[in-house]
Amino acid sequence: MADEEYTELVLSLVERIPPGRVMSYGAIAEYLGQGGPRQVGSVMSHYGGPVPWHRVVAANGRLVPGHEQEALRRHRSEGTPLKGDKVDIRRAAWWPPG
Repeated sequence: MADEEYTELVLSLVERIPPGRVMSYGAIAEYLGQGGPRQVGSVMSHYGGPVPWHRVVAANGRLVPGHEQEALRRHRSEGTPLKGDKVDIRRAAWWPPG
């Protein structure tokens, strides 16, 4: 698959994550059936600005490195379940229906 197609798949999935919910980099790759967490992270770091980037977190709930304060502010405003300065991944994880 071309890089542009993969980028579009990642970004369109991230746009579907509801407020207060998250997906990990690895969950996105698993759902798409291609790539891995690093590839998803690369797409997000280069092209993720226009989508709700803060809803993509590490598997342990860690927020986007370098943007933790802004991500935390956004999660609090959306009511995302948190554990300290991380997302409570068990309660906040989302998977597309169907």
